[in-house]
Amino acid sequence: MTPSPDRGAPVRPLRARGGESAPGGAGRAAELVRRVRRLEISTRRAVEDTLSGQYHSVFKGRGMAFSEVRPYAPGDEVRSIDWNVSARTGQLHVKRFVEERELTVMLLCDVSASAEFGSGARTKAEVQAELAALLAFSAVANGDRVGLLLFTDRVERFVPPRKGRRHALRLVSELLQLRPAGRATSIGAALEFLRRGLRRRTVAFLLSDFVEGAGGGPPPFERALKVAARKHDVVPVTLFDPLEAALPAAGLAWLEDPESGAVARVDLSDPRLRRRFEEEVRADGERLRRLFARLDLDAVRVRADEADPVAPLVAFFRARARRLGA
Repeated sequence: MTPSPDRGAPVRPLRARGGESAPGGAGRAAELVRRVRRLEISTRRAVEDTLSGQYHSVFKGRGMAFSEVRPYAPGDEVRSIDWNVSARTGQLHVKRFVEERELTVMLLCDVSASAEFGSGARTKAEVQAELAALLAFSAVANGDRVGLLLFTDRVERFVPPRKGRRHALRLVSELLQLRPAGRATSIGAALEFLRRGLRRRTVAFLLSDFVEGAGGGPPPFERALKVAARKHDVVPVTLFDPLEAALPAAGLAWLEDPESGAVARVDLSDPRLRRRFEEEVRADGERLRRLFARLDLDAVRVRADEADPVAPLVAFFRARARRLGA
């Protein structure tokens, strides 16, 4: 057997999300609180210093909202006249509108088994938690509502969008403590839930490694992504580990697909095998890139082994602000 293009990963123990190493329920709760607090502190500077002036400028609100009715003044547009109020008062009045900047932000986080892989100090799941915390705290700092959708091959948890720091802390806590029922991935299921569950336009950050199916063809979630992108501002955030794209020349090794559990014993000293694997991974990545480009989605790529995984997200905000002339 050879490693398949759906990213067979070296066998490694899965890390628990809820601090399972701590003895007893009280110990687990205390560890969870510490982890949530660490994430809040680690993302605070990026939220306050870097994103505070850019966050709202790169996303559109829901449009214009009615503010008040006031007496007509020379220069006001005729089409803004409120004829009902004018008739009642005997004096011309106009409607005044203001731009509605409040946003609804959704964090769609892939918590399938492949997220638990990491060849460096952190797994993709741990990097994802940091990015989700940054986005959640950025949203509430700007007075926006933020919600959370955790998914595997099913929707594991949905927290409706709300405002406030306490709510953001809850979202981070939910992400860290979840023990998923599923192991595989269905991005389409998450996007379909988003489409049905949120009627208003939403800024949806889709955090995933986008590893789904056997590879070698169009992504199985292509149609769902296309439909979701018509209604929402979808921002794909791809999390990847370099070891998943370039296998080491390590000789005989056991490789495991963390989502299906399939295990293969392969000879990684064979350069043809490694080259074929890398070509397949590269082709899958190129198909994904073309899909995002075709749907005009601003995508972000984040390496799990980066010293500062938040930097690509900050760069995304800056680049989008420049592109939109914000």
